[in-house]
Amino acid sequence: MSGSEKGGKRKSIIVTGGASGIGLSMVRHFLSQGHSVAVLDIISGQQSVVAQKLSAEYPGGSAKVSFHQCDVSSWEEQAAVFRRVYELHGGLDVCMANAGISEGATSSLITLEESSGSGGETGGTGGAGECSKPKLKVVDVNFVGVIYTVKLAIHYMNQKPKTPTGSGSGSRGSIICTASNAGIYPFATAPLYAATKAGVIGLVRSTARNLESVNIQINALAPAVLDTNIAPDKKLFKHMIVTPMSTLIAGVEKFLGDPSLSGEVAEIHGDSVSLRASPEWVDEDSRKNVEMFWTLGYA
Repeated sequence: MSGSEKGGKRKSIIVTGGASGIGLSMVRHFLSQGHSVAVLDIISGQQSVVAQKLSAEYPGGSAKVSFHQCDVSSWEEQAAVFRRVYELHGGLDVCMANAGISEGATSSLITLEESSGSGGETGGTGGAGECSKPKLKVVDVNFVGVIYTVKLAIHYMNQKPKTPTGSGSGSRGSIICTASNAGIYPFATAPLYAATKAGVIGLVRSTARNLESVNIQINALAPAVLDTNIAPDKKLFKHMIVTPMSTLIAGVEKFLGDPSLSGEVAEIHGDSVSLRASPEWVDEDSRKNVEMFWTLGYA
């Protein structure tokens, strides 16, 4: 879907985490093209404020926006909202699996001060203390929530009439997941966050082949540092090289404008959108084994 489609067929679009940051930029982009956008977000108090702003920005016309409070880490909440949006819009064309949170100021996985011994280099002699349970909300939202979103998007996109397979027949739906370049490179500051984003990339690459036969696309955006609400402190951005949101939107347009793209990861950095290839096979045996899993149909 490109700017040239403005005024054409109105698309039904879901954006999770769409009330702020990256998601809100996506919502504004789609509304500017005259589409129907359903915003899913856990922030209830902000919805009315955002709704008023968007109504003022896009008065009248064909664009429509609806807000749905939803905790994406809850299957029941997501499933109920997806059904409601599907019935409201009469279909689903694009799904942006975007909702995400950070680990906070410090990671709950690496708490070395808890386990540091008191007996010098050889460790303590008084026995180890209790180990605190890591906080896994970031996993529930950033990875489990994305899995739920992808599952639901596939279900509703696959309700459309079947079309012949092949890149020339058009897409029956496009799923775009927000990952991060923290899922590509080591990110020691927030290892659980990095693991969720690497998981999203693996999910996208491993799901795409299954969806080829039904002409549904799935891709991932891997942004560098963007100025969003996910950071625990806005002062952080003063020390960073910030990528403009316009580059992220260019990545969205790249995927929506080319039905042949699926299983791709677009790194969003500076003013560039770079498709990142999967790692090369370490040897031919590894490639053959993975292909045999596909041929047999189970693992």
